[in-house]
Amino acid sequence: MLGKTYDAEVCSIARALEVVGERWSVLIVRNALFAGSTRFADFQRSLGIASNVLASRLDGFVEAGIMRRERYSEQPELFEYLLTDKGRDLAPALIALTAWGDRWSAPDGAPVLYRHRVCGSEVRHEVTCTTCGDVDELAAIDALPGPGMPADRARRMAERLAVR
Repeated sequence: MLGKTYDAEVCSIARALEVVGERWSVLIVRNALFAGSTRFADFQRSLGIASNVLASRLDGFVEAGIMRRERYSEQPELFEYLLTDKGRDLAPALIALTAWGDRWSAPDGAPVLYRHRVCGSEVRHEVTCTTCGDVDELAAIDALPGPGMPADRARRMAERLAVR
């Protein structure tokens, strides 16, 4: 994990990065979501990750409520790491990150395609407006203070927006 380097940030992106902002973390969640990995050995074999790093990330996910640990063997004592609803809710973010990677870092085309298991159609993450639908012009999106923004920062944000 990144440590508490974003304490001064009042931003859900920064808070999310505290939990999943390290490359192994994202890949572990990816494998749990889309490759069916649940066991320590599965993650280690598929990712080639050092066991101490993997153990630390899995423990962090359990502590953060992204995964739950479930014993599947008594002798030896072995556990599966299963995504919780909180962990499964990372799927849209990973699909969006994949789309960015496909566009900017995959010169030979998308290495992985996401398909809806029920009908086989493409799955993608879109930016939408609750009134207008798809938002093609991302520059037309404003970030405004929400209910969790401290009043002094909300005031400064509003002042900056008024200047634009």
